[in-house]
Amino acid sequence: MGKLNALMIQKSDKPGLHGDGNGLYLQVSASGTKSWIFRYTLTKRARAMGLGPINLLSLAEARIKALECRKQLLEGLDPLEVRNSSRAEKALIAARAMTFEDCAAAYIASHRSGWKNAKHADQWVNTIATYANPFIGLLPINSIDTALVTKVLEPIWYVKTETASRLRNRIELILAWATVRGYRSGANPALWKGHLDQLLPKKSNVQKTKHFAALPFAEVADFISNLRVETGAAALGLEFQILTATRTGEVIGALWNEISLDEATWTIPAHRMKAKREHRVPLSPRALEILCEARNLSDGTYIFGGRTKNRPLSNNTFLALLKKRMKVDVTAHGFRSTFRDWASERTNYPREVVEMALAHTIKDATEAAYRRGDLLFKRQALMREWATYCYTRQRSSNVVQSIHSQVGSGRTFEA
Repeated sequence: MGKLNALMIQKSDKPGLHGDGNGLYLQVSASGTKSWIFRYTLTKRARAMGLGPINLLSLAEARIKALECRKQLLEGLDPLEVRNSSRAEKALIAARAMTFEDCAAAYIASHRSGWKNAKHADQWVNTIATYANPFIGLLPINSIDTALVTKVLEPIWYVKTETASRLRNRIELILAWATVRGYRSGANPALWKGHLDQLLPKKSNVQKTKHFAALPFAEVADFISNLRVETGAAALGLEFQILTATRTGEVIGALWNEISLDEATWTIPAHRMKAKREHRVPLSPRALEILCEARNLSDGTYIFGGRTKNRPLSNNTFLALLKKRMKVDVTAHGFRSTFRDWASERTNYPREVVEMALAHTIKDATEAAYRRGDLLFKRQALMREWATYCYTRQRSSNVVQSIHSQVGSGRTFEA
């Protein structure tokens, strides 16, 4: 042991191995580079393990490393395998050290195709980027705890309660995804029930639910009279939405091939419905008239087309019509409430008929299991009465025949 010294190491230029003792060797390559080697025998098998170059590892340091290797051999361990295992473990830890921002981006990318529209994906991206990433975006996902989650939520919980509530849910989903992927372990610190509900007040106690502004049903006839003064696809689309008690997205995305004139129905496919179930809408005579008027304005596949061919109206078109042009403080979605109030107070139709007209999901699991039909026949009468209520003048009994003469007798509109 100790056969080498600093001077000998400096002057050694003969290629090969120069022993220091107890398995430590100075290795000189044919090109003149020098490094440390530890040689040993395990289970009658000779092995060699590189310790490092002499410019990074002094003689004293090399002897310490060689000593560590001999101790491992004394315990029956293979120094080379121990080092390889350690490196693999460190590499695995590094691979798992995903940041919250990394995991959020990966979660959004993996779920984007399953979300119903691009707007929903944008909301995810924006809320995470605006409220979460500034606090925890660069932190390892496995370091996110309850204190960090509340640090994100508390600044907006009392002033933007709805946004904060959605953000909490999104953080919970991201952390759950990271747990399943193996990037973190343990309980989810963004869980609400039995966890954060002990630290933050309920959303309903902080901020009252803000409902869509709705028009009293007694004023709907006067409103539609004023609406019919307006021109263009937006005015027709809003009137059609009121008559069908549907949602804005369902109307602006309506296609001509969804309309059946013979059956006087509009069939909205499942992928465009909130409940992801196909919904048949009975069309009143005036609703059919609107379709004929819209056909004269449309040059594409959308019934209520935008300014660009084969593009629908934008999501804010009806709101702009109401607020800017008509100066009315209501929302298009609010007319569903108007219809619901009218049906409850002015008709005797069963609740399930009205709820089906609004395409609401049946919350009772037993009732939902036995509800097979869509009550179309009863809803046809309901929607005719609603249309009659919405107008003061008499509707022509021959309107369907006149529509057929204008657009043809086919069962559906052609795109």
